[in-house]
Amino acid sequence: MNTAIEATGLVKTYPGDVRALDGLTFGVAEGSIFGLLGPNGAGKSTAVKILTTLSRADEGMARVGGHDVRRDAERVRRTIGVVAQKAGVDPDATGRENLVLQGQLFGMSGREVQARADELLGSFGLADAGRRAVRTYSGGMQRRLDIATALVHRPSVLFLDEPTTGLDPEVRAEMWGEIARLNEQEGLTILLTTHYLEEADRLAARLAIVDRGRVVAEGSPAELKGGLHGEALQLELAADAADELARTALLELPEVREVAGEGRWVRARVDDGARAIPAVLQSLDGRGIAVSSVTISRPSLDDVYLRLTGRTFDHAGSDAGSAQTRPGHEMVEVS
Repeated sequence: MNTAIEATGLVKTYPGDVRALDGLTFGVAEGSIFGLLGPNGAGKSTAVKILTTLSRADEGMARVGGHDVRRDAERVRRTIGVVAQKAGVDPDATGRENLVLQGQLFGMSGREVQARADELLGSFGLADAGRRAVRTYSGGMQRRLDIATALVHRPSVLFLDEPTTGLDPEVRAEMWGEIARLNEQEGLTILLTTHYLEEADRLAARLAIVDRGRVVAEGSPAELKGGLHGEALQLELAADAADELARTALLELPEVREVAGEGRWVRARVDDGARAIPAVLQSLDGRGIAVSSVTISRPSLDDVYLRLTGRTFDHAGSDAGSAQTRPGHEMVEVS
């Protein structure tokens, strides 16, 4: 398949020797939804800024729609639509006025841009609100208008940078449906950045897990999770201070592999959760460690992230988390 987005060896360093991107490399097939999944600070938004010509990489190469983002920036801008993390619409203008202004910026004629505004207001469920000021819209309506505005000039590639952050679960689910529709019915190539595991799992045909400016794993959600055998065991301890002692105890058990902990929560991978639980509880009880709850689940994207980075996804931005592996069991990429 043709590649709509290509990033090779992107490096970006900010003042203070903050390395936001450290050789980021990935490719996005034309007509697909591709996810960049990572915690806050992983480098996702920096990558989007470079790919949309809003920033320049210190090293590396990037192409969008076949155009080099540095040498052919103007062509790239006409090829793409961009929805940033923060709303890009004018709250004092109406929904229709926002759409018309965006079209005029791309040189669309009066009749053409009016027809396109009508089309987008209808397809995004905003026809009745089109003549109202955007400041009267709900959060979900504003986000739909953001996406509609990015599509006025009919781009072939759409960048969505954390598009559902701050939305309640019901509105987020509706937004997922809209993103899937744009891909399936209109054939848009969509690059989605997110720190929501479920969002990446639900929408992305393929995704790259990003950690500290690098891609640590790439594949479909099913492929990534399929590389982890066995089950995930999560323990809630009765006391915060017991996590380090609990990790040490679990690593001594032959049933247990990677272990990570943070406060009252300890996670591990086991081949058979039902058989491992008695041994786990007995070992912890022997050290005087009380357990409040035990959960067993199939491998998730969080487990993939844990194996690759040694940290759980939720605690990736914190220096307080730690992880250990049994000697001889290295944390490696999932292919």
